[in-house]
Amino acid sequence: MSATRAEALCARQGVPVRVRSYEHDAAATNFGAEAVAKTGLGADRVFKTLVVDSGGALAFALVPVAARLDLRAVARELGGKKARLADRAVAERATGYVMGGITALASRSALACLVDSSAAAEPSFIVSAGARGRNLELAYADFARLTGARLAAIATAG
Repeated sequence: MSATRAEALCARQGVPVRVRSYEHDAAATNFGAEAVAKTGLGADRVFKTLVVDSGGALAFALVPVAARLDLRAVARELGGKKARLADRAVAERATGYVMGGITALASRSALACLVDSSAAAEPSFIVSAGARGRNLELAYADFARLTGARLAAIATAG
């Protein structure tokens, strides 16, 4: 497989990444759990990228696969009253990626990006590379530089 847009962005910017690939099961619907199971990586280090809608504005929210997204916390962080997960078609259109491969890296639209504060606890974390069955391991600081992400307490126990 050729490099994804996210991988190409990291290469252009000189960001060191480790590509972690696995054979995606077309029947899988829980993409984060599949990535954890097939790579053997910890569910606290693999982050799922969700697109949220807060008052009509879309944003990325990244939380560990082992956790759940706290929509109230997301709304507070984005300055809104409520937040909800964006519809699949809306998320795919805004990002240019398919569900299960959505990433904030090289997204079609520049969206606000919140990452659960647990991402800073390790030297690196794992996010989607922009395709199902493909992830990138990189330092949170590099991810934040490329996406404008900021840390926030947006996860609750899964």
